[in-house]
Amino acid sequence: MAGRAMEKEALYYEQVDGKCHCHLCPRECRISEGKSGNCFVRQNRGGRLWATNYGQCTSIALDPIEKKPLFHFYPGRQILSLGTFGCNLHCQFCQNWQISQQRVPTEDCPPERAVEMALSTKNNIGIAYTYNEPLIWYEFVLDTSRLAREKGLKNVLVTNGLINREPLENLLPYIDAMNVDLKGVNEEFYRRVCGWGFEPVLETISAAAGKCLLEVTNLLIPGQNDDPQELEQLVDWLAGISPDIPLHFSRYFPNYHFEAPVTPEAALLRAREIALRKLKYVYVGNVRLPGMEDTYCRGCGERIIQRQGYGVTNIQLNGNRCAYCGAENLVVN
Repeated sequence: MAGRAMEKEALYYEQVDGKCHCHLCPRECRISEGKSGNCFVRQNRGGRLWATNYGQCTSIALDPIEKKPLFHFYPGRQILSLGTFGCNLHCQFCQNWQISQQRVPTEDCPPERAVEMALSTKNNIGIAYTYNEPLIWYEFVLDTSRLAREKGLKNVLVTNGLINREPLENLLPYIDAMNVDLKGVNEEFYRRVCGWGFEPVLETISAAAGKCLLEVTNLLIPGQNDDPQELEQLVDWLAGISPDIPLHFSRYFPNYHFEAPVTPEAALLRAREIALRKLKYVYVGNVRLPGMEDTYCRGCGERIIQRQGYGVTNIQLNGNRCAYCGAENLVVN
């Protein structure tokens, strides 16, 4: 189990009436002595707030960058992926609940070791902070991403986006790419099923746009967040920031406390059709539908990146320009 030797005093808190008032995320937990915050990783001991998950990994793997999913950031490359435990949302359909909703065995992985592993791993572009919610791993992610940047590595966040503005803005300079899980634009759904509201997530997306390569994922759940009008609202909002933001509609499967039926293919295709009216790059994931994870030129419409599973099988780009028409596309490689 995680030991106290790797812990670090948390950032973004103050002492108020014997409690630690945490300012990392919008929950603003007021944590009593001996207790932990809603994320169950930030603990008050002796009036000081400790990040008990600092340098504690539950998962370490070399993944295709497409698995994050990031389709426009070094396509076809791999990235060392690290995760810890805990989350500041409690989604009833959580796909990684085994590590996000409970404390589990970990291994020590200080920033220096993480960067050393990344540097020594062949064909690896950097480090992805993923699997559970990396923003509650804030102190470790900040320290590691700074060191990784010094060593020429890329940093990737896969996040629910629930963080306050100041800590986000202090982290963003070290982040090269981010995928934000926007679960919908319905406050009642977010509160009932995920445990908090969605407005802070929109603020995170807005703040990150233009500061790193940004992609967005929406897990489509039948009867919950798949209403066409709500999807239009989501798409309109994203397009208002930039029509170039890639949007991934992901197929839901029953998990954790949720037993809604598997998302029908027709619902995914309908969502994609709605999104393509305003957005240039739209994908359908977690389902085998030919062409739905390929990238098409925003200029001529030709396929410029072909994918199969998490692999890239063909790229028709010169830098970020289409090999057919020469149009620029949103691709970092």
